[in-house]
Order: sequence, then C-alpha cells, then structure tokens
Amino acid sequence: MPFTYTNRKGSTYYLCQAATKTGKTRYFFAREPKATPVEKVPAGYQVEESVNGVVSLVKTHPQLISAEELASVEAELKKHPQGQKYRATIKKDQIVVYESQGSDFDEILAQMGWTASESLSHNFKERYTQYSPIMRFILDDNKGRTFIPQRWCFRGSIDDWINVRGSGKIDLLAETLIPILGTDEFFELY
Repeated sequence: MPFTYTNRKGSTYYLCQAATKTGKTRYFFAREPKATPVEKVPAGYQVEESVNGVVSLVKTHPQLISAEELASVEAELKKHPQGQKYRATIKKDQIVVYESQGSDFDEILAQMGWTASESLSHNFKERYTQYSPIMRFILDDNKGRTFIPQRWCFRGSIDDWINVRGSGKIDLLAETLIPILGTDEFFELY
C-alpha cells in the first residue's frame, strides 16, 4: 500500500521514488502513483506542506524555532481584526507570516447578497486561498533568542525583504508589528 498524504485543500498525493540521471534515488509526491510507489516515509525525511498546500518530502533538520515562539506570533495574529487573512509557519531559522491574496470568499458572497454556512466558507477558503509572505522574523541570536523583523518591500525597484526594526524578543516584536499588518502604517516601516 503506497504512502499517501492529503493536504489542506483535500487533494491526496502519493509518495513515489525514481532514479536521477546519476542513479541517485529521488523522492517526490504525485497526484497519481508514478514510477515506484513508496510504502512509508524514508528514515531521515519528513512530509512538509506549505501554506499553499504544496506537499514535499524534505530531509529532517533540527528545529531552530520553538513551538512557543511560533505560538506567540500566532496569538497576535488571532487578535488582529483581520487575523483570518494571515498564517505563520516556521522555515529553518525564521517565522514567516503570510497574507491571503485576492478577494475574501465571504465578502464576495455578501456583495451578491448570499451567505454560506461556516463549514462551506472554511472549506472554500482552505481549497482556493493563496498566500504570499509579507513579514518574517529571523533568528538573530540563538542564545539570547532575539529575532530581526523584516517586511516585504513592494517598491518595483526593490522587491526584497527589508529590516524594519532592531532585533528583539519575538513576543515583543509580534506584539508591536502584527497589529499594523494590513494598514498604511505597515508600508511606512523601514
């Protein structure tokens, strides 16, 4: 029985393996079983799903960011008036905050004079919402547990991450920076 994984969008993926041109084993996920199906996740690997539902097999690495540090960012996102538009994940030595792109499903229905059940609305959002990174907190000092906050710069000549403050503790940075997501003040951060 091949190993399968169902992502947040409800799509099922099969873990497969094939040989590269040099003869090395390559693992990948596919919507249909291809090459040689694999029955279990190989030792030293783990399944990872991106905020946009992309499933991949990655080598296992030591976790540099604690669950408590991610939880402090997520707690501030829940307090945000539009918190449902944001997600936070860990990427190596960073906590990355993503913002949903495009129109909100509930807003579109409201404009048409319709309403949807909470479960339908949630399922639709999970299936069709795409997210883009907008802010990140990079681990600066492992012993002192300080982070450097950055935001994505949308100027055509830059299109890159820019530092927005000096380094600090994640809970204090999240408390001051998360509330200004989605406001004009966010774009004034340098």
